[in-house]
Amino acid sequence: MTGRLNKNGKYCLDMMLKWSWRFLVGTALLFVFYVLTQIFLFTSFSIPSDSMCPLLQPGDNVLVNKCYAGARLFSLEDAIDHKPLNIRRMPGTSDILHNDVVIFNFPYPERWDSIGFDVMLYYAKRCIALPGDTLEIKNGHYRVSGYSGSLGNIESQDELARIMSTEQGVQWLIKQNCYYAYPFDSLLNWNIKELGPLYIPRAGDQIHLEHSSVVLYRQLIEWEQGAKLTEQKGCYQLGGNEITNYTFQKNYYFMGGDKTENSRDSRYWGLLPEEYIVGKVWRIWKSIDKSTGTTRWERIWKKIG
Repeated sequence: MTGRLNKNGKYCLDMMLKWSWRFLVGTALLFVFYVLTQIFLFTSFSIPSDSMCPLLQPGDNVLVNKCYAGARLFSLEDAIDHKPLNIRRMPGTSDILHNDVVIFNFPYPERWDSIGFDVMLYYAKRCIALPGDTLEIKNGHYRVSGYSGSLGNIESQDELARIMSTEQGVQWLIKQNCYYAYPFDSLLNWNIKELGPLYIPRAGDQIHLEHSSVVLYRQLIEWEQGAKLTEQKGCYQLGGNEITNYTFQKNYYFMGGDKTENSRDSRYWGLLPEEYIVGKVWRIWKSIDKSTGTTRWERIWKKIG
C-alpha cells in the first residue's frame, strides 16, 4: 500500500512539474509575442484632450499601425536618460500622406528653442504638409502648393476664420496666447490667420543662411548637427565653423489638430522630425466618456482615416 501511494504521489508531482513548465513556457511566449507586437506591429495610445475633436475624443483608446511608416529602433535606456538618440526605422508599407492622423513624440518637451525627446510624451495630430511642400495659412485655412484637396477639419477652420473676422475675436485669441505663431519673429510677424509661405525641408534640400531661414530652421539645424548656430557680424557659424549654406539630413512634417481653435500644433512649435513619428492611427478599440465613465459603444472599432 505504501509503495502504491509513493508511486501515485510521484506521478502527481511529475504532472504538476510538467504543467507548471508548460505554463511558464506559454506565459513567456505570450510575453515575447506581446513585446514584439508592441515594437514592430501595433501599439495603443489614449487620447487625453479634445484637440482632434470630433474625430478623436478624450477617452478614446486607439490602435496605432507601426508597419505603415515602419517601426522605430532606438535605445530605450538612452531615451530615458535624455541622451542623444540614434533612431533607425524599418521599411514601412507606405509613406505618410496628407491628412494622415499619426502619433508622435512631442519634439519640445523641455524647451521651445531646442528639439528634445521624451519617450513618454506623445501627441496625436493630422499631417498637413509633407517634406518638400510649401505651406501657407490664409484666413485660418491651410494651403499647400500643388495640392488641390482639403487639409484638416474645414468646418473648424471656418469657425476660426469667423472668430478672427472681428477685432474682438483677435484680441480674445491674443489673450489666450493663441494668435501669434511660429517662429514668433517680429519681422515675419506670422499668426494663425496669415502664415507663410513656409517650406517644409526634406533630406538633401539646401538653403542659404540668412535672417529668415535661420529664424525658421535654427532648431532643426542645431538638432541635426548637435551644435549651436550663431551669428557674428552678419556671418553664421555652426559649432565654431563659418557656414553660408546648409543641407538638411532629415525629413520634416507640419502637423495640425482638427480643433484648430484649441490645438497646440506646428503653428506654435514648428516642424516635426520624421524620426519622431510612431505610426498611423488605425482604429478606436476602446472609448470611455470621461464625464460619466460609461463606454461609448458606437465608437468601438471605428476606423480612422
